[in-house]
Amino acid sequence: MAESTQTAVRPESDESTETVQPQSRRRGIIIVVLVVVVLVALGLWWRSTFSEDTDDAQINGHLIQVSSRIAGQVIHVDVDENQYVKAGDPICELDPRDFQVAVENAQAALASAQANAAAAQVAVPLLSVNTGSNLSAAGADLSGAHASVSQAQQQLQAAEARVAQADANNVKAQADLTRYTPLVQKDVISKQQFDAAVAAADAAKASLADAKASQQAAADGVRVARDKESSAMAQLKYAQTGPQQVAAENARARQAQAQVQQAQAQLDQAKLNLGYTKIIAPASGIITRKSAEINQNVSVGQNLMTLVSLEDLWITANFKETQLKHMTSGQSAEIHVDSTGKDYKGKVTQIGGATGSVLSLFPPEDATGNYVKVVQRVPVRIDFTDLKDEDKDHLLRPGLSVEPKVAVK
Repeated sequence: MAESTQTAVRPESDESTETVQPQSRRRGIIIVVLVVVVLVALGLWWRSTFSEDTDDAQINGHLIQVSSRIAGQVIHVDVDENQYVKAGDPICELDPRDFQVAVENAQAALASAQANAAAAQVAVPLLSVNTGSNLSAAGADLSGAHASVSQAQQQLQAAEARVAQADANNVKAQADLTRYTPLVQKDVISKQQFDAAVAAADAAKASLADAKASQQAAADGVRVARDKESSAMAQLKYAQTGPQQVAAENARARQAQAQVQQAQAQLDQAKLNLGYTKIIAPASGIITRKSAEINQNVSVGQNLMTLVSLEDLWITANFKETQLKHMTSGQSAEIHVDSTGKDYKGKVTQIGGATGSVLSLFPPEDATGNYVKVVQRVPVRIDFTDLKDEDKDHLLRPGLSVEPKVAVK
């Protein structure tokens, strides 16, 4: 009876043992799975701290407004809307005839200015030689005038001496005639002696008149010599202004040369304006917003079309302020573009100087005191590192949405 009881009880203990073992094994598996999940989550979290990403990003590029630098009439349009052009390709052409005439006028003005400058350059040495010779001649003339004045003065002095001598002879002859007159009447002297006295008196009177005439001529000669001396002195003074005349001629020559340079500048400007009649693409890209039409009159600075450059592209990513703690310039980035489905390489080049809200047209102002903290975003510029090789077909466009991921650790 006892044996049967023991035999009956033993199977119950085996069943309980079998039930406990599966439960403990299941609990251990769950714990292991939870530990693995926690470790994986910790690993993923730790791995996420190595990079920062955002979906608030887009491609930016240069939108070049193509305009005319001169006023004119459109005679040819070489591009269509959304056409791809290369740098240097013709875009539009204006009527060049007016500007060709301006170039010809400028060339004629330059030739005239060059001729005047050449004449002025030749006149400078000629004037230098002439002024030197004139100065020498004026000095010689003045010396001759001085000598003529001295000679005339000496002749005047000699004439005055002859006048004095003739006057003395005349006085003596007239006195002799006065004495001889009563004597001849009384026959004290002969008639012949009296006639001789009369002849001597007449001769002395004539000699006096001749001497006075010679004196007057000598005085006139002195006056003429002095006039010549004054004229020679004036000519000398004028000749002494030769250096000033040469300096003035040099100034005129420099002025003529400056006019040549001015005419050359006007010719260069006319040629530039003629060249501006052909409008070319400043960069490679796609033409959009084309408004230029044939026979359209355009003014200076008028926008004709927009050129979207496809060579210099970059990313503007608006990261949250909480993502910028470890972000610096030079960090590498991986850029995923939705339109192409490809990933591109880049690097951080600039971090914005202010948040997007501050840089907006109407920045926020908290004047009511009801402040609500909002996580701000800061624009970060990311440049492509190898865009020419990665985008040979120019599939990227400004404005496309991208998702950059920046390696911050």
